[in-house]
Amino acid sequence: MKFQDRLDAGNLLADKLYGRLKNMAVNHGNILILGIPRGGVIVGDIVAKKFSADFDIIIGRKLGAPANDELAIGAVMEDGTAYINQYLVDALKVSEEYIEAEKLKQANEIKRRKALYRKFSDYKIHDRVAILVDDGIATGATTVAAARWTRKQRPSLLIVAVPVAPSQTLDILKQESDAIEVVMVPSTFNAVGEFYENFDPVTDDQIIEIMRNRLPKFS
Repeated sequence: MKFQDRLDAGNLLADKLYGRLKNMAVNHGNILILGIPRGGVIVGDIVAKKFSADFDIIIGRKLGAPANDELAIGAVMEDGTAYINQYLVDALKVSEEYIEAEKLKQANEIKRRKALYRKFSDYKIHDRVAILVDDGIATGATTVAAARWTRKQRPSLLIVAVPVAPSQTLDILKQESDAIEVVMVPSTFNAVGEFYENFDPVTDDQIIEIMRNRLPKFS
């Protein structure tokens, strides 16, 4: 099975979530969908529209390994909330100095993106049903960091919802959330993009447009 694109994935994910939230007796008026840029903003916006729910984004960044920034050794949020994959750090003999420098580098990129995407500072997560959405999860580093940050905002319930993820990553996320909803859990997993027919990169302009349409204060 492959999703046609993020629109298809978002619709299928919303359908799965509907049943889960009905069983949990969740009040739809108390739901806040939180998209993780970039692809999660597209999927999250679709889910939020299907539920007529409020929508916002939270921005995290993976920490790249030395000489291989595509390999995530962890992830960080703007306030320093982080997840470190200690197994990879030990295996690659990554120094604490490198990790701290990488955190600073990614924090600066988070600030750049936040200035582009989100022109205000207050989040309204406390006592709400927060649903973290991405277009798929591989190692889960960014999602774990995002979940830990969201926990600090004291939601009444924290749910992670994605179209596709490997089972070993879901096991990690079960410790970071109250519930998980996923459309597809493949037996073999190399990258999120392999489960989409169309997995074009998401641009800053696409996210800015979604935020402008979603949030009246955004200008």
